[in-house]
Amino acid sequence: MTSLDPRTAPGPDTGGEARRRSELGAFLRRRRERVGPAEVGLPEGTRRRTPGLRREEVAQLSGIGVAWYTWLEQGRRINPSVQVLDAIARTLKLDRTERDHLYRLAGVPSVPLDAPATAPGPPGQQAILDALTPLPATLVTARYDVLAYNEAYAALDPGLTLLPPGDRNVLWHLFTAEERLQPLVEWEREVSFMVAQLRAEFGYRMRDAAWTGFVRRLSEASPRFAEMWARHEVAAPAARVKSFWTVDGERLGLRATGFAATADPGTRMWVYTPEDADTERLLGELVGRLRSSGPAALLERGARSGGGRQDGAG
Repeated sequence: MTSLDPRTAPGPDTGGEARRRSELGAFLRRRRERVGPAEVGLPEGTRRRTPGLRREEVAQLSGIGVAWYTWLEQGRRINPSVQVLDAIARTLKLDRTERDHLYRLAGVPSVPLDAPATAPGPPGQQAILDALTPLPATLVTARYDVLAYNEAYAALDPGLTLLPPGDRNVLWHLFTAEERLQPLVEWEREVSFMVAQLRAEFGYRMRDAAWTGFVRRLSEASPRFAEMWARHEVAAPAARVKSFWTVDGERLGLRATGFAATADPGTRMWVYTPEDADTERLLGELVGRLRSSGPAALLERGARSGGGRQDGAG
């Protein structure tokens, strides 16, 4: 690879693979900027104009030619081997999710580029969700489209459930709804993690017009989403403790646990279990109020009370 001449480098893509290679280049640049020289045994120096490693340093540490690595970041039509990708992944200190994402973007044949289109869950899912009340539970696609939910989830996030069924997308709601409709306490932390999961899933679906259109529309609607998306961070779904605001400004501590749906591996059932007795009590009260008045009245009553939030929605 070190013998390749940059003057004869393959040109950029002009066909359907251009987007994938452009994503690969951007992902490599972002990950390279994240690794400090000291982390890989190099001196910091005083003449660095950009954060992280230089291209030539990544190439040297990975045992590949500088020109060849540069072409990868430029989106040139070259086909890296698994061995080369492994070396780059080690140099850039990628975790397992990031490494899988790198393989997909590089078009490694052993990693599927496309996933089946998401379909609604099989009959019976709603009955399972309903049986979980008073635990909030919802069925969500890899793109965060909400397919189904139970009463406890509606009490937890009434603003989302008031949207028309086709518009019920968790990320769209979190990035575009007004602050009083935002349920998350640690908004920045949780939403950035969700965007990283979306980016990892997007690696499978870059040829899917529905996915590319969704990302484009949300980027246009929310500069904050566009900024997070441009970080090229990737993450895998994980159980985690999340804090939610009630409509009255009370804080709930809930552990979110996801279960893959057998009909579509990209769809998960998320179940939220209380972390303490106060959360369990407040959830029960919210469900009772939802049943007696509905989600719109629940929100209106919360707005009239003024709530007690001390943090914004990010």
